[in-house]
Amino acid sequence: MHIAMDAASLNAFMHAEFPQVAAQFRVERIAPMEADVRLMVDEQHLRPGGTVSGPSMFSLADLAMYAVLLGMIGPVALAVTTNASIDFMRKPEAGRDLIGRARLHKLGKTLAVGDVLIVNEGSEAVLARASMTYAIPPRR
Repeated sequence: MHIAMDAASLNAFMHAEFPQVAAQFRVERIAPMEADVRLMVDEQHLRPGGTVSGPSMFSLADLAMYAVLLGMIGPVALAVTTNASIDFMRKPEAGRDLIGRARLHKLGKTLAVGDVLIVNEGSEAVLARASMTYAIPPRR
């Protein structure tokens, strides 16, 4: 399967189109139907008790799915989330980045469906699992 954008291209695209999130996230790897995205955890992502907040973890899942989708179809800024569900299973370790491992299961002309597993950097224990569907706008 052809990869339309590599990690460097995706990071440049994010900096240009979404500078508000580009400083917090980095696309680490793109492969056919897969992507790894890093959340560089800092104080703004923490909740009381010293753990990463649910909204920060959801943002990682959403961005990881967006990255794998654009990695496959190219720079389509208007691809949007149409459905999302997330299960939080373990407490993230404080002071460690999170990695979202996205995988597409279906890539159609108008919809893409996949999931994201979130882990602490250097660990295989799954902290959260998200199921995501994206709408792909028609090509002009």
